[in-house]
Amino acid sequence: MSVLYVSPHPDAFPSLRALIAARYGEAGEGPGWGGAHPRICLQPPPTSRTPCPPPRLPALERGPGGLWVWGATAVAQLLWPAGLGGPGGSRAAVLVQQWVSYADTELIPAACGATLPALGLRSAAQDPQAALGALGRALSPLEEWLRLHTYLAGEAPTLADLAAVTALLLPFRYVLDPSARRIWGNVTRWFTTCVQQPEFRAVLGEVVLYSGARLLSQQPGPEVPAPPKTASQLKKEAKKREKLEKFQQKQKTQQQQPPPAEQKKPKPEKRGKRDPGVITYDLPTPAGEKKDVSGTMPDSYSPQYVEAAWYPWWEQQGFFQPEYGRSSVSAANPRGVFMMCIPPPNVTGSLHLGHALTNAIQDSLTRWHRMRGETTLWNPGCDHAGIATQVVVEKKLWREQGLSRHQLGREAFLREVWKWKEEKGDRIYHQLKKLGSSLDWNRACFTMDPKLSAAVTEAFVRLHEEGVIYRSTRLVNWSCTLNSAISDIEVDKKELTGRTLLSVPGYKEKVEFGVLVSFAYKIQGSDGDEEVVVATTRIETMLGDVAVAVHPKDPRYQHLKGRSVIHPFLSRSLPIIFDDFVDMEFGTGAVKITPAHDQNDYEVGRRHRLEAITIMDSQGALINVPPPFLGLPRFEARKAVLAALKEQGLFRGVEDNPMVVPLCNRSKDVVEPLLRPQWYVRCGEMAQAASAAVTRGDLRILPEAHQRTWHTWMDNIRDWCISRQLWWGHRIPAYFVTVSDPAVPPGEDPDERYWVSGRSKAEAREKAAKEFGVSSDKISLQQDEDVLDTWFSSGLFPFSIFGWPNQSEDLSVFYPGTLLETGHDILFFWVARMVMLGLKLTGKLPFREVYLHAIVRDAHGRKMSKSLGNVIDPLDVIHGVSLQGLHDQLLNSNLDPSEVEKAKDGQKADFPAGIPECGTDALRFGLCAYTSQGRDINLDVNRILGYRHFCNKLWNATKFALRGLGKGFVPSATSEPGGHESLVDRWIRSRLTEAVRLSNQGFQAYDFPAVTTAQYSFWLYELCDVYLECLKPVLNGMDHVVAECARQTLYTCLDVGLRLLSPFMPFVTEELFQRLPRRTLQAPPSLCVTPYPEPSECSWKDPEAEAAMELALSITRAVRSLRADYNLTRIRPDCFLEVADEATGILASAVSAYVQALASAGVVAVLALGAPAPQGCAVALASDRCSVHLQLQGLVDPARELGKLQAKRSEAQRQAQRLRERRAASGYPVKVPLEVQEADRAKLQQIEAELKKVDEAIALFQKML
Repeated sequence: MSVLYVSPHPDAFPSLRALIAARYGEAGEGPGWGGAHPRICLQPPPTSRTPCPPPRLPALERGPGGLWVWGATAVAQLLWPAGLGGPGGSRAAVLVQQWVSYADTELIPAACGATLPALGLRSAAQDPQAALGALGRALSPLEEWLRLHTYLAGEAPTLADLAAVTALLLPFRYVLDPSARRIWGNVTRWFTTCVQQPEFRAVLGEVVLYSGARLLSQQPGPEVPAPPKTASQLKKEAKKREKLEKFQQKQKTQQQQPPPAEQKKPKPEKRGKRDPGVITYDLPTPAGEKKDVSGTMPDSYSPQYVEAAWYPWWEQQGFFQPEYGRSSVSAANPRGVFMMCIPPPNVTGSLHLGHALTNAIQDSLTRWHRMRGETTLWNPGCDHAGIATQVVVEKKLWREQGLSRHQLGREAFLREVWKWKEEKGDRIYHQLKKLGSSLDWNRACFTMDPKLSAAVTEAFVRLHEEGVIYRSTRLVNWSCTLNSAISDIEVDKKELTGRTLLSVPGYKEKVEFGVLVSFAYKIQGSDGDEEVVVATTRIETMLGDVAVAVHPKDPRYQHLKGRSVIHPFLSRSLPIIFDDFVDMEFGTGAVKITPAHDQNDYEVGRRHRLEAITIMDSQGALINVPPPFLGLPRFEARKAVLAALKEQGLFRGVEDNPMVVPLCNRSKDVVEPLLRPQWYVRCGEMAQAASAAVTRGDLRILPEAHQRTWHTWMDNIRDWCISRQLWWGHRIPAYFVTVSDPAVPPGEDPDERYWVSGRSKAEAREKAAKEFGVSSDKISLQQDEDVLDTWFSSGLFPFSIFGWPNQSEDLSVFYPGTLLETGHDILFFWVARMVMLGLKLTGKLPFREVYLHAIVRDAHGRKMSKSLGNVIDPLDVIHGVSLQGLHDQLLNSNLDPSEVEKAKDGQKADFPAGIPECGTDALRFGLCAYTSQGRDINLDVNRILGYRHFCNKLWNATKFALRGLGKGFVPSATSEPGGHESLVDRWIRSRLTEAVRLSNQGFQAYDFPAVTTAQYSFWLYELCDVYLECLKPVLNGMDHVVAECARQTLYTCLDVGLRLLSPFMPFVTEELFQRLPRRTLQAPPSLCVTPYPEPSECSWKDPEAEAAMELALSITRAVRSLRADYNLTRIRPDCFLEVADEATGILASAVSAYVQALASAGVVAVLALGAPAPQGCAVALASDRCSVHLQLQGLVDPARELGKLQAKRSEAQRQAQRLRERRAASGYPVKVPLEVQEADRAKLQQIEAELKKVDEAIALFQKML
């Protein structure tokens, strides 16, 4: 067996890294060698086990006497191979390896350097502030990267996150106080998200972040003598002391002799940035008319200004209708048809983040297909939400009139529901419009509309006539409060660890759950006190017991075959039966059997032909039991039965018992399994057809990981209960038959022969007369009082919205649909039923593809819950809300007062300043950027705020561009180059071509992060950061031909770039697009119906220009790095480029002007081959073919820079020596994975090259002294 040797010290982060990797390996595909998981040993390996002990822990021994691997990096990768993020050499794996290398070589030294002195484990070899500064420099790349990423590589933790988090454990525990964590906000958010993951928590427990009180310093470790200080250091310290003494003396003098009052002058207030306030659009624009954009653009982006007036105009113009721009929807379109129906939200619903995510994805897809020229329909609709709506209206009725629905009567109550629907039911539609959803509102449907109701009746009657729908008495999930059966999706599972008191509707006192009560049944006919002890969590159900079951192979009960036990409260004996379902190891190995109130017992009862005795009515009161239990509410009966058992001496004990309590998510009542006659859909054959459609590839389910779930559900499907004991909904079109003929005996409810269905009562009467062979006048019909499960009508939605079963143009064009997009949590409840019913009733699949998005969680990966205070209303993200506003929402919710304070604390922690206004576009873009296939979304509002800043960047870039284009600018008729483009013009066109390719490719693959990343990178990092900066001197220059070419290229970038972004950010892109001039008079009136850029339109890939500009950008990065190192923020130092060959020199000369603009440099000159750089230059490596020399003579202090360089050289030499020793270790070529070896080799080459440059710089500064 393999053994993992780790340090037992709680702060030994390399060992912690290995242990967490082992946890991930256990949860995934296992260790890399394919064997069993290793045993953990909290000590070094014994010397007898290996002739060459591992130099450090963790160490992994793969089998006794087998291969040894040591070091956190190699061990972690072996234990968790899936943590690489992809196959070796893939883009994901390379990114992971780069971050792992960064953690090993940069983060760990910086973290230890800053932390260990604070713990007294070593003397500070350098100024503590310098150590913290080094840690800050190491954190900077992390902070920047995590500004737009949840994790370091992908949308879930990888080996990269594991390496970096464990490297930073010490600083977060002992050094980084709350103020420092605020500075490194993105790093802190990522760190806390990672350590909250189950695999991290299993090893680390609760990670307590440093509060600022350093208690550990009171217990210093052994002192280590500091190295002797140089003369230069002593001289600097003396100067510092002298300055400090002068300052203290000055302060003392000022305190003793305060200046006269008349000499005091008020300190002038600092002039801060002018706050423009909230910018709003105030021009009078009637609803539906086009927004006036003729005025000057506001100074900055404002969501309220930008989002005003556009949506009513889009709607009024019919842009969202498939008929737009064509004679009819059935007109031939070579581009094809795209149809998708919305997952109909509940009529009672209000917008939540799940809706926001669904609509952001669906609308971006719809807009993309529409802009591609397809006949596009996104059909809206709303679900009548049987239980939810009835509960809302019942509460309203009781609150306002003091009446129950039963007092009002069915017809009057339904009128009240329709009245409420007309007043309040459109709220969700208004919120969807606020999100910019481009739905065709002319086709909006409500599941209780006559058209859809007719489809429901038709479907029920057809399926009943075929025997697919049938009536049966079975156990159902019953809500005693609602007095109705409920579906599985309406049942919440509350997990209890032991004894818990829960509030139950209708009971003043809380009810005890999470305990197992044991009691005895006496053996009938036994001479002594022989008994069988059973245990139950629902002691009241023992009044419905009909047997005691034991396992057939249990030796303890073999002598009781054929025997019975005596029920203490009833005049019946209970047989002892033998059944394999009994677990011999649980309790006494004997269990009570109550077929009418437990699903497992019901199955046992059917196998053994036991009577099922119902002991509860629909409201939870006991029936069919003797006094004193008769009529008691079920949980009052629980107490009474327990007392009676104790009184008779049959009580044997009670103990805590972890359990799951089923709760109705509408009423919060405890769900009771009850036997009730209901209507069922026979699902077996339909499920086989649905499963086969996926197997054949006729129906694609994405991500493909969900296909396994699909087949599992289809293979194990049970018949579907579709009856609901409600008034609001589609009343079941089935009738109970009474025949006025003595020859026909009266029927009973469970007898299917006495039930007929019909599209009308007349049709049902004719069916009954034919069935019983009598005239129709002898038939009396009573329609079933129940309504159909809401999911039944939802399952018909893709074709009922088009008028099925009647033929229509819409039905022929838009059914089957193209795509169904929804959350994976309703794959079975809705998607599977649509597929089954669609195939059964129309013979066609309702759609060709299903794309399932993830579930939205909070920034820490927790499920959103009101009790945690982490629920986010999308409208709060759009408009912004204060912390007090968030608190007020809690007070208006249905939270228990005890949970409100806990929720407030959660809000204070996550949103200390409330939620800032981000706007609709930023929210939509952010949600789509988060959507990685198969991963849940940990939503951080700060990241959404980052996309609001991105909107501001778009705004400012377009504003600058319009100013640069000039008022008289006329775009050319096409976007093709004019032939006089500069290098940077060619480069930006090439990058635009790549953005277009990646955007279309990502949309086709439902890879939304790839699309958003491509568009974000183009706009921010390429257009704004590079092209616009290079353009400034061109637009102000004298070469009018070059300037005109630049303007045409700039216009093309804006035009194409805004079209690319439009599906995600419809408001800001429309606002900016409307301010651009048009290429032709025939251009579409709105961006949302303008063609989407396609690779065939933008085919300007230019590898030569990209290579040249990559050199320019590398040089620019090197210059900026040197400027930052030497704090040359306000100076434009001269720059000299040393090249390795003539070709590089020519390329560097060609881009020197761009370097000058981008790097804020003075003169940028290319040195002749072999020529030395001027005296007093700092050196940085731009590439392996080009070095940058930045003129520092007269700008910096050579002595101070020498000290920094010598420290840098020492650190680099230490790292290089460590890598050399590692690579020279015995067994390194065999034991260490090849990709790790390659990373080590590359890192050593990099360090050696850096050492060479450092030595050159040291020599330079020594000459400057």
